[in-house]
Amino acid sequence: MKKRSANRPYLEVAAALVWDGDRILITRRPPGTYMEGYWEFPGGKREPGETLEQCVKRELREELGLEVEVLEYLSRVSHEYEDRVIELHVFRCRILKGDAEAKESQEICWADAEDLDTYLFAPPDKEIVKKIVLKSLIKKK
Repeated sequence: MKKRSANRPYLEVAAALVWDGDRILITRRPPGTYMEGYWEFPGGKREPGETLEQCVKRELREELGLEVEVLEYLSRVSHEYEDRVIELHVFRCRILKGDAEAKESQEICWADAEDLDTYLFAPPDKEIVKKIVLKSLIKKK
């Protein structure tokens, strides 16, 4: 990770990779939000005093109405924007209860994993597509 600038906020974000066969759950950032229109893996910012695992569970419950089990920690990706630094922690999760619904007006999609490179992802999530998702598909073949 590059050296952080003191005047840019540093945010820790936890996101979930939720698979359903060869499809994976992605969400699109709603209008009026930072990086609106970009696709991402569902999740959000870690609150003070919260573990990353608690964060990803809370975010999926609040945003999508899903209760999930965190199965494993997959990766960390750091990205510097002009106005902030993001450290994205990614977990493989499975749905225990619920059907994904857009509780915060975002768009939801169960995308074919092989087609993920056709979606406009936020930069950290794009790295996850390359680093984890596409590599998992190659291993399956």
